[in-house]
Amino acid sequence: MITRAALIAAAFALTAASPALAALKVGDKAPDFMVKAATNGKVHDFSLKSALKQGPVIVYFYPKAFTGGCSLEARQFSENMDKFAAKKISVVGLSADDVPTLQKFSTADCGGKFPVGSDKGAKIAEKYDAKLPAVPMSGRVSYVIGRDGKITFVHDSKDAATHVPSLLAAANGLK
Repeated sequence: MITRAALIAAAFALTAASPALAALKVGDKAPDFMVKAATNGKVHDFSLKSALKQGPVIVYFYPKAFTGGCSLEARQFSENMDKFAAKKISVVGLSADDVPTLQKFSTADCGGKFPVGSDKGAKIAEKYDAKLPAVPMSGRVSYVIGRDGKITFVHDSKDAATHVPSLLAAANGLK
């Protein structure tokens, strides 16, 4: 019998061995979604459509809370939220983790500064071409979505350390 830990290890092996995902492209319409999310441990609904009314949104997909790269990326977002907020850009992270796990992650690694949503079965990740092959988990892909609902920037890299710096540079280019 294959254990959950073995599946997770296999997913990370696939991520390391496979080329970058075929992410959606700049100019594509971002698929709308609503998820259960946690911010600073509190559960709420997150709607992309509602968030876009306030300004651009960064939607970033990550494989699993409390793993090395995912924790690093979440801490980088947390440390830079003031810079994104100054550009009126909000951030949401999505993974296939369950809500109780994300409640803890939203406080521990996200510093309570942005929501992380539960994409059970990686169904949203699949719509964004961010799902890992053969397992119900997302890869590491980040999108900037303009107020019009169109993708304005994509960063598709397995290297967690490159996402936030790249997104900050993209944010500086937004009008």
